[in-house]
Amino acid sequence: MTLEQLRIFIAVAEQQHMTRAASGLNLTQSATSAAIAALEARHGVKLFDRVGRGIVLTQAGRDFLGEARAVLARARAAAQALDDIAGLKRGSLSVAASQTAGNYWLPQRLLRFRQHYPGIALQLTITNTEQVAAIVREGRADLGLIEGDVDDPLLSATPIGGDDLVIVVGRDHPWRSLQRLTAAKLTTTGWVLRERGSGTRAMFEAALQRSGLELSDLEVRLELPSNEAIRAAVESSDCATAISGLVAAPSLAAGTLYSLRFDLPRRAFHLLRHKEHSNSQAEKALLAELSATSAS
Repeated sequence: MTLEQLRIFIAVAEQQHMTRAASGLNLTQSATSAAIAALEARHGVKLFDRVGRGIVLTQAGRDFLGEARAVLARARAAAQALDDIAGLKRGSLSVAASQTAGNYWLPQRLLRFRQHYPGIALQLTITNTEQVAAIVREGRADLGLIEGDVDDPLLSATPIGGDDLVIVVGRDHPWRSLQRLTAAKLTTTGWVLRERGSGTRAMFEAALQRSGLELSDLEVRLELPSNEAIRAAVESSDCATAISGLVAAPSLAAGTLYSLRFDLPRRAFHLLRHKEHSNSQAEKALLAELSATSAS
């Protein structure tokens, strides 16, 4: 059974005349008759009776007419749905983001995207960089946004936006009055850092190595899986941390944290996609939105 056969059946049923139905469909009478005959033969059911020069529906035909109309209506709705998806009038998009990007850089951009495309449903998962890469690789998210780099042959990584890593201490820390830190000075205080797998931690470890240090040279007193928890811990202790400038900004403005000069590079965020997955219209639109606002 095909949609074309259903369309012909409905037209013949409504016209109760083969020739008029064929004319309305821009088909020959023979093609119209053949479609009805094929439908009847395929299912072993007689749909029409001939009465004089006309035809009428059998009881089976009358029962089937409502079903046929419902199927064509659903087919039209499905076609409209595809048109809407292609035109970004509806659809869905799942994004996984690492904590700094997901909590501080991405939300306002997702809001602008939703304002432009209110029919696209968005789902956001926030975790660490390592887990974001795994989620995208396994197909549990369409896109990923991470801090730093990822080395995965199945994923493409496009630089987009970024932030600065800063070393900060609380108001009671003896470093508060220092203008600049040396590498040797980093070993003289306790540290609160993000967990392994975090992009922030990976960037800080790389910066230490460039300065001739290893993480093992530092006194790491606590590892926490949340930027906010780290910020709160450092505000109320004599420890230091290295966190995103986006995370530290509210506390720096409030005077509960103080930033210290040290050679830490600016880090790029990267948009992750699975190389073997097709790029939907919604993904392209979000990428355009993020690219347009990445400098802000």
